[in-house]
Amino acid sequence: MSEPPVVRLTVADGVARISWSTDQTIDDVHREVQAALEGHARVEAWIDPEDTESQRSATWAGMRREGVMRGVTVDGDTVDRIVYARLATDAPAHEPEGFRSLLNSFLPRKRAISQMLVRDTKNRVLLCQLTYKRDWDLPGGVVEVGESPQLAVSREVEEELGLVIPAGPLLLTDWLPPWSGWDDALCLVFDGGVHDPTIADTIVKQEREIKDAAFCTLDEVTERCSEITAHRITSALANTHGTAPSYTEGGQG
Repeated sequence: MSEPPVVRLTVADGVARISWSTDQTIDDVHREVQAALEGHARVEAWIDPEDTESQRSATWAGMRREGVMRGVTVDGDTVDRIVYARLATDAPAHEPEGFRSLLNSFLPRKRAISQMLVRDTKNRVLLCQLTYKRDWDLPGGVVEVGESPQLAVSREVEEELGLVIPAGPLLLTDWLPPWSGWDDALCLVFDGGVHDPTIADTIVKQEREIKDAAFCTLDEVTERCSEITAHRITSALANTHGTAPSYTEGGQG
């Protein structure tokens, strides 16, 4: 007897898991997804990261990519598997909202970091010494999902330093290449304006992340910061006179 075109197992209450051979068509997989959802709230597939054809079939059968399960046991082997799934409540893939959600699940996402260039009347730059790395850096942090980068940096500055400073214009977009376990990212530097040096006396450090904070001269920036950060600060400073924001990679144009 030949094997069924798609294998379906109920793996939990309301959850079906399907698998298929490489000679099955997208239509075969789509039909099984629809059939599985008649009796389950969720249908999922665990797919080998190297099996691009099955990934394509899962996507165009209406299953959304949810992420990678690392180190799961399959047939006695420890492997990684990409999880695709569709819920009975998901918008149909042929409708605009459903199709956009489908694309959104697998298109690349790039991390965004927002930083603020805060200066004082002595032409110094506000830097933070972080608890989790040796080098000093501009205040700021990672932009949350769905959050405005401009609002994010003001939120981070208030949370980490207790300073309420609305973010001004964008000064610099700096691409950070992958490094030491980090994926690549875009760093956006916003203008925090010029302030009296006494503003540093009002800083309330979030001790879990901030070890110290101080206004620093450009010589101190070079001494305390990584080379990339020092280049980024120099590039951002060059745009504080009303010139258009520039683009750099690793702090350099």
